[in-house]
Amino acid sequence: MSAERYDHSNPLAVLIVEDDADVRLGCEQALALEGIATRAVPSAEAAWHEIGAGFAGVVVTDIHLPGADGMSLLRDTVARDATMPVILITGHGDITLAVQAMKQGAYDFLEKPFSPERLVATCRRALDKRRLALEVADLRARLASRDGAVASLIGHSPAIERLRRMIATVGGTAANILIHGETGTGKELVARCLHEASARRTRHFVPINCGGLPEQLFESEIFGHEAGAFTGAARRRIGKIEHAEGGTLFLDEIESMPMPMQIKLLRVLQERVVERLGSNQPVPVDTRVVAATKADLRTLADAGQFRADLYYRLNVVTLELPPLRERREDVPLLFEHFVAQAALRHELEAVPASPAELAALVAYAWPGNVRELRNLAERHVLGLGCDPRHGTGATTAMPLPQAVEQFERALIADALRRHDGNLTRTAEALGVAKTTLFDKVRKYGLS
Repeated sequence: MSAERYDHSNPLAVLIVEDDADVRLGCEQALALEGIATRAVPSAEAAWHEIGAGFAGVVVTDIHLPGADGMSLLRDTVARDATMPVILITGHGDITLAVQAMKQGAYDFLEKPFSPERLVATCRRALDKRRLALEVADLRARLASRDGAVASLIGHSPAIERLRRMIATVGGTAANILIHGETGTGKELVARCLHEASARRTRHFVPINCGGLPEQLFESEIFGHEAGAFTGAARRRIGKIEHAEGGTLFLDEIESMPMPMQIKLLRVLQERVVERLGSNQPVPVDTRVVAATKADLRTLADAGQFRADLYYRLNVVTLELPPLRERREDVPLLFEHFVAQAALRHELEAVPASPAELAALVAYAWPGNVRELRNLAERHVLGLGCDPRHGTGATTAMPLPQAVEQFERALIADALRRHDGNLTRTAEALGVAKTTLFDKVRKYGLS
């Protein structure tokens, strides 16, 4: 069964392949008594039919079968789906054959006579492994199905919808863009969305954190240098601006750029040329500049701490990124997305948050914004809890009535999304009257 078709709410089954009716029945009963779903067939040919019909469990097969044997079934199953565990039942003296089977991909083997407890324990381990493999494949498919970088702007809040529209409007233009937002709001993600929304997406997206570069290395890193330009410059180096030729240069924390470098960057923007350190030869460049800042550049310019002419050159279009506390209805969906990513990365189960945990997440003030939420989702997947106040001493900084309203709005928005906006199904899922739900949808401005 493909990961996309796997229903996580249904238990996985054990397919028993055994021509001896008494052994087959004994295996079925032992597993059924432990609450493990089973299917049973007498031959490899019948097993192929079951597996080909979309079976999503594990296989327990005798090596010695009429017609095709268990080794053939093993090879065919592993070739079809390498994540499907196959457990072999061997007779006395078949150890050499069992070892060979393990080398060919068998999960484990049971030597006759085996106890019901051994059968159950081996099948439980195999089922756990199979379940994890299916969940990982399912998560990969879900994450890969998102359409382009813009789709990674998770959320349905009015602020995010406006941001998506702005990216769609200006992404394909040549305009320089300034992204303004608090730490952790996703400025680089938005810059990548702008790059993907333009014809430049086939060329490089080159990010630079201006706050993370020592001033003495800044010029060489961004503008490049010629051989011999300074001690240790043994050969020519192409700077980040040239590397972004035909693509997008992303300058994060641009407020940290040293003043002399601001002057050189202004020339690049005005004249579309760059001069490497140690050279007087201008090199033409076709690079779109997207800058990001958490500071108010206009205030810094007025205070003489940032070049006003560079600010106006960059500020052709400004995208304001909302802090997470201003789009709390997006928190459940974002948390679900980050949990899926973390579960995939660590190959663990994507356990959803409880209603009480979601209430705490929605009510929290999120000083670290989306980045803080992503880190918390990872803690949740690792089994460390998802209380945003744990270990930080932080508080929600929100009165109880407002927190309740925020949670209710987020819960309704999430339910509407899950039921494709259908009010009847959403009302049933939430356990409220349709008229009540309609009033709340209108109250909270949901669509």
